[in-house]
Amino acid sequence: MRVYIIGAGPGDPKLITLRGAELIARCPVVLYTGSLVPKEVVAMAGPEAKVLDSSGMTLDQILEVIVEARDAGHDVARVHTGDPAIFGSTAEQMRKMEELGIAYEIIPGVSSFTAAAAALGRELTLPELSQTVILTRAEGRTPMPDREKLQELAAHRATLCLFLSITLLRDVTESLIPSYGADCPVAVVHKASCPDQQIVRGTLSDIREKVRAAGIKSQSMILVGHVLTATHFANSKLYDPEFSHRFRRAVRPTSGGTS
Repeated sequence: MRVYIIGAGPGDPKLITLRGAELIARCPVVLYTGSLVPKEVVAMAGPEAKVLDSSGMTLDQILEVIVEARDAGHDVARVHTGDPAIFGSTAEQMRKMEELGIAYEIIPGVSSFTAAAAALGRELTLPELSQTVILTRAEGRTPMPDREKLQELAAHRATLCLFLSITLLRDVTESLIPSYGADCPVAVVHKASCPDQQIVRGTLSDIREKVRAAGIKSQSMILVGHVLTATHFANSKLYDPEFSHRFRRAVRPTSGGTS
């Protein structure tokens, strides 16, 4: 018996991995986060499968389902949105399963931050502009470690992807403006990859008003950084004809002169 912790992706049911879909189709028990996982994803379950929505469950109740499946010798597809490694509340489940001696395996998924970047048509790392992406959240009811306050992270001026922070947009902008500047580009992507996806673009100075006008209050990724609008940036070395790597030798330019 094994529990498969499956990342179902950001919203579009076609963005689940082939392995994730295959496991949902064959596991006798499917336990999914009903508040976020699309119904089309759990519709992949077999006709005889026990399909349960965990959105109203506590951790203990989730473990009860898993223990019951273990005692019956049934594999479990534990389906989460996005990728289970990022803000997935999966670590506490894995800790309990380890205590109980229940085997588990993580199946990666497409994260909402990459889906948001795709919706914007942007690369989050640009040569000589930003080579670092910080995945974090604003401090709300869940406290942040002291060294991970937004004001501290902003000092790097890296590309920022903020999860679970759309209702804290005032705090976000006030924390970031001193380091990034009021004119720093911001994009808010609501329900990335879904049919009702919305994109709001602005700057740290005006994004809060624009988001309020759009009526966006949940399920949104906030991206901050100059990569969102930059057009003047260095090319990567990967395709530079004067740059050698294991698959291609550099070609040096000729002078083009005559003797």
